[in-house]
Amino acid sequence: MSRLTAVPLKSNPAAATPVYGLVLAGGLSSRMRTDKARLDYHGKPQLEWVLELLAPRCERAFVSLRERPRKPLPAGAEPIVDQPGYRGPAAGILSALRAHPEAAWLVLACDLPFVDADTLDHLLEHRDPAAAATAYRSVHDGLPEPLCAVWEPGSQALLEAFLERGRYCPRKFLIGAPVKLLDQP
Repeated sequence: MSRLTAVPLKSNPAAATPVYGLVLAGGLSSRMRTDKARLDYHGKPQLEWVLELLAPRCERAFVSLRERPRKPLPAGAEPIVDQPGYRGPAAGILSALRAHPEAAWLVLACDLPFVDADTLDHLLEHRDPAAAATAYRSVHDGLPEPLCAVWEPGSQALLEAFLERGRYCPRKFLIGAPVKLLDQP
């Protein structure tokens, strides 16, 4: 059983909770030596492709960044800048949860070129709004995949407490949180 406790949600939260999209694009891309969000796997920059995947599934689409964007974002994308004091993808997720605490977040890293519409549809169809998040189970190690997941509003307080303890790995957060794990379709 998890050491973390879920924050109670409203009755029938799925019906009342909007789903916003969040593309995690704030990484340094230091190992790749080029901006991962600008790589072209599908005839366009990866950031644009991911935003197009999210658009029909989310009421609004945001791009998580470490700092204010220096270049214009694709049309329809709004920036969410990481709040100071935290780092990594968990900082982007927490910043989104704080910016719009009324929303569930379909979170997708910009560097997942093989994620497709069917994968996201399956994730949304099987989400559990009473859990902190709904995520896929990795086929490699069985652990949660936090960067292609739906993070529910109730995860905010739990994630804040996790980060306040100096822990920053979103996967380790999900391992100890009340999550619904799905097998990949």
